[in-house]
Amino acid sequence: MSLRKNQTICLVSILLLTGFLITSFASYFVSRASLREEIEHNTLPLTSDNIYSEIQRDLLRPIFISSLMASDTFLRDWVIRGEKDPRELTRYLKQIQTKYGTFTSFFVSEKTRIYYHADGILKKVRRDEPRDAWYFRVRTMPSDHEINVDPDMANKDTMTIFINFKVFDYRGNYIGATGVGLAVTAVKTLIEDYQKRYSRDIFFVDRQGNVALSSSTFSGKGRRLADMPGLSDLAEKIIGANHLVLKYTRDGKTVHLNTRYIKEFDWFLLVEQTEDEAIRQIFTALLINLGICSLIMVIVLFVTNRSLTNYQKKLEVIAATDKLTGAFNRNLFDSLFNQATSDCQRRGEALSMLLFDLDDFKMVNDTFGHHAGDTVLQEVSRLVGTVIRESDLFFRWGGEEFMVLLKACDLENAQRIAETLRAQIESLPLHHDQHEIRITASFGVAQHTLHEEKSRFIHRADQALYVAKSKGRNRLELSHSLSIERSGGEALTEKSP
Repeated sequence: MSLRKNQTICLVSILLLTGFLITSFASYFVSRASLREEIEHNTLPLTSDNIYSEIQRDLLRPIFISSLMASDTFLRDWVIRGEKDPRELTRYLKQIQTKYGTFTSFFVSEKTRIYYHADGILKKVRRDEPRDAWYFRVRTMPSDHEINVDPDMANKDTMTIFINFKVFDYRGNYIGATGVGLAVTAVKTLIEDYQKRYSRDIFFVDRQGNVALSSSTFSGKGRRLADMPGLSDLAEKIIGANHLVLKYTRDGKTVHLNTRYIKEFDWFLLVEQTEDEAIRQIFTALLINLGICSLIMVIVLFVTNRSLTNYQKKLEVIAATDKLTGAFNRNLFDSLFNQATSDCQRRGEALSMLLFDLDDFKMVNDTFGHHAGDTVLQEVSRLVGTVIRESDLFFRWGGEEFMVLLKACDLENAQRIAETLRAQIESLPLHHDQHEIRITASFGVAQHTLHEEKSRFIHRADQALYVAKSKGRNRLELSHSLSIERSGGEALTEKSP
């Protein structure tokens, strides 16, 4: 490194250090504002998504079990035969409870009104018994199931989340209600685990604004949204929307709130986060930065000098996109494909490919002109960008042919995405010089197999696209490792090249 270059780096270091000291305090306030923005639009929604995914895994399982029971041929046949041997049903309910680890399992007959339980016959339900009101509500409700929280008589009135499912015979006649129960204490344990892991207040409210479930350390005051400081004015807004990002003040502190409607429970998931701890961390970071900024500047400048060449090369790669559509061009495919396969293999995730072609695109150019054709390509590319994820890779493969690499996506999900794209392209409203243009696309879909060569992978997707074209266009075809399958399930053997 030349003397002049060293002098320049030293001078720049001094200027950067001086500027850092002057602007650090200003950046503290900017960082605080940015933190609030990050919590509101990124961190809290991401936490809510994670919690929702785990709820689907941990809490929606009983709904699936109850659904299976309601459609079980043994249960329906036993009722239709006249409920002759209660021990058979008791064994069945006990097996459900043991096999799936539910807190309780039950069936109530419409004909006899007998409440069957895993431990035997519990009682007969009656209209004049308030504790039996749930059954007469279930038999007349329009939906096929409900979730409610009630004390379980069979388990010493333990508060239990019941999933009640209607049971019908083979002619569609109502013959009773069945389901399972999950102890509220077990669900609270799950919520407390979420709260501990994510350092957020987590609770559920029903459509009436009542707190249905919360942890034992829930900091909210009151059991109804309308009674909670700060939330009382937002109660109607929360239970009237599927998803909201809000901010309110409680005890002088700013609280960020993310809400999500959970259809299966007919409840709203509310995740709250205060910003005090994060603000303290920013202030601590400010103090640390003031102490080590000079060292950082030297390291940054050194690394910057060494990285300029590589960075320039990366900029050239980033610039290698198709000017018309904004999609990656084929020049970048090799490097991005290798990186995608490496990432997916390291994480044990699937990698799928969509190869699609706009049908009869030449007719668009011939009829309306190349400018209209360019408009079609741009609008289709824009549409693809709204459907695929940010992590997916979109290429213009050539002319009117495009490719999408779907990370962490197996063949089934790739088929779903391809069908969504196909349907939306078909219905895409395109206009040019007061003329309406309709366009369709044909898709070949393939999932990468372990150690499969790139050319082989592309060839399978291309062969699937060829089959889609030959079968009438505006459709998709699936390719497995050595065969191409129709989306309807019929397999077509792929000929060796």
